[in-house]
Amino acid sequence: MKKQILTSPPVIHSKDASVSVPFLDLSRQFKSIEKEILTAVSAVCVSQQYILGPEVSAFEKETAAFLGVAEAIGCANGTDALWLALAACGIGSGDSVITTPFTFIATASAIQRVGARPVFADIDPETLNISPAATEVMINRSRSARFRALLPVHLYGLCANMDDLDRIAERFKLVMIEDAAQAFGATWRGKRAGSLSPIAAFSFYPTKNLNCAGDGGMVTTQDLALAAKVKLLRNYGSPKRYYHEETGWNSRLDSIQAAILRVKLKHIDKWNKKRAERAAAYDLLLRSAGLLAKPGVTESLAPVRILAHDRHAGHVYHQYVIRCQRRDELRAFLAERKIGSEVYYPLPIHLQKVYSYLGYAPGSFPEAEAASADVLALPIFPEITAEEQATVVNAISEFYT
Repeated sequence: MKKQILTSPPVIHSKDASVSVPFLDLSRQFKSIEKEILTAVSAVCVSQQYILGPEVSAFEKETAAFLGVAEAIGCANGTDALWLALAACGIGSGDSVITTPFTFIATASAIQRVGARPVFADIDPETLNISPAATEVMINRSRSARFRALLPVHLYGLCANMDDLDRIAERFKLVMIEDAAQAFGATWRGKRAGSLSPIAAFSFYPTKNLNCAGDGGMVTTQDLALAAKVKLLRNYGSPKRYYHEETGWNSRLDSIQAAILRVKLKHIDKWNKKRAERAAAYDLLLRSAGLLAKPGVTESLAPVRILAHDRHAGHVYHQYVIRCQRRDELRAFLAERKIGSEVYYPLPIHLQKVYSYLGYAPGSFPEAEAASADVLALPIFPEITAEEQATVVNAISEFYT
């Protein structure tokens, strides 16, 4: 485990303190590919094939090739993708699924939706991904639970420690299901997220690295039988029109979204590389501003800490997240200067009211609870400028001065 390796972008000082910085500006991406997008959408409208159809099939094949999987199956959204993956694996009533308490609630709600019980393991304080050590301890302490699956989240665009998690899944005979909703294009030992387990789920929500103009999702798998099951479940359990083999649902990807995603898939490697470059620039700016721990100083005493990532992981920086002192005050300070930020996530899942029936209480997962109190996501997207990043860091430095 290590901190992000800093490259050497120049330290740029913003000359205009009044410059506003959006947390995310999708219009910049759209302007760069506007003609391609409008042409693709127009072609779908001319074809009048709006649900599934050739655009969806083409996107599925192209994505499968990009990720290195046998099959990719488009669906209505990322939450449905998680549910479809669990249902296809036969997870249901009486089963328990291990996941992280520090992520978006969709991960737990998909488990609940198939009738299973979410069971949490604490996170690694350096990466904020699920901790393999905590996972193993939790399993050993909960022998009465019927654990069926392990559902790690590749948080903020960083793959979880799949080496250690795979060993745990094999030892305890658990199905591994990746929540790769935030990690399109991320890698672990050179393999893409979504190809690291028997089945995985993606989201194409507008804020994601690979995004559509609404809701969209995808299940990826190396198992042709699982792929066939997902295809049935997403379409009313129907292998052909008006014939139904089992109870299914309506969770189909529409053709306009697929057409947009096909255009953007061609650019995703370039965009992810730019995100990584901008993340490295933030690292250097924060260090140059004296906001990070100095040699010989305990890191917890520094006003800002940056997250670490494993040397085997290729990070795609869906979010650039720092841990900081007086987080809420800092966020208000940035907002006053028209600098966007966000908190992912202010209350861990185990403390959400909807999951009070699970019996967790404050202190159950101290690392997740500590992260919820001090994480802050700074503006990052491929088109953010060096001056905008300098404006962000200068404001943070001013707050702590």
